[in-house]
Amino acid sequence: MSIDLTTARAWAQRLEAIGLAVRDRLVRAREAGQDMASAVAQEGGDTIFAIDRHVEPVIERAIEAWPAECKPLALVAEGFGEQGHRSFGDPRERARFRVIIDPIDGTRGIMYDKRSAWFLAAVAVERGEATGLRDAFAAVMVELPTGKQGFADVFSAVRGGGASGWRDELTGGRARKGLSFRPSTAPTLRHGWAQVANFFPGTKVLAAELMERIAAATLERVVPGEGSIFDDQYMTTGGQMVELMVGHDRFCCDLRPLFYSVLEAGGQGRVVRGLECHPYDCAGALIAEEAGVILTDGFGRPLNAPMDVHSGVHWCGYANGALRARIEPVIQRFFAERGVTG
Repeated sequence: MSIDLTTARAWAQRLEAIGLAVRDRLVRAREAGQDMASAVAQEGGDTIFAIDRHVEPVIERAIEAWPAECKPLALVAEGFGEQGHRSFGDPRERARFRVIIDPIDGTRGIMYDKRSAWFLAAVAVERGEATGLRDAFAAVMVELPTGKQGFADVFSAVRGGGASGWRDELTGGRARKGLSFRPSTAPTLRHGWAQVANFFPGTKVLAAELMERIAAATLERVVPGEGSIFDDQYMTTGGQMVELMVGHDRFCCDLRPLFYSVLEAGGQGRVVRGLECHPYDCAGALIAEEAGVILTDGFGRPLNAPMDVHSGVHWCGYANGALRARIEPVIQRFFAERGVTG
């Protein structure tokens, strides 16, 4: 099935509308003092909190109201049961589209009103279990703001049509202003933001060692304690990609699945797996790429993953080709030395 730009943009608008509805529901729940932080389930490879349950009905109602030409479709989303699948339309017919959604990417930050989270969504023509992130033809990222924010950003893209963004005023006249953005053109990490995702205990030593090696290979010299590279452990993949898109960050990677493989290789057959990035966390990848960010997996291949809720995803994001040329070989050597290769 061929998707033209007009059709792709219509899909982006549908996904955006869901994201805005999710944003409004969270704002209302927070203002009403409703429970956000209680853990309620373990589904789709992650912990589900009370905050997630506030938005799932919003998503279901919106998709049910979509026109007939959108269905049948397969929804893949965190929080929709252990398998993370829900079908819409005539169950006797094969799905035409696959939509992947992370309703709240960055749950742990927003449920304590600490930092923005993101609603992420992408759509692809259905190809069964072979459907991957690189099949996405439209995607959106909607910022889920903290209580003290007066503005929140929205980003959208269709494949081959570029990325766009705007800033919504959340109070008063609720005006919308277009955003101009691009990734950093700096060829070095010096005095810039760059990080290896290092969220939870167990892989922190590996992540820190890799970051030290990246610093040593990309700076003329590393002076202990000098503020030569700044680190921002933003616990949301969508947020990390946005920081690359708008020029705040120059490099970021989340290699937890590969770190687990390193631990397994040294653990005499012991299986080591924990929280990691999943395909729904990367639903905004199309937007980042259309904005000019270079996205790869941990071995330097174009970033891709099946549109499911269980696959572990390792990824690297570079603001430009010069940074990739300096950093990527360091990452590849790091894992090759430990017997983990593509």
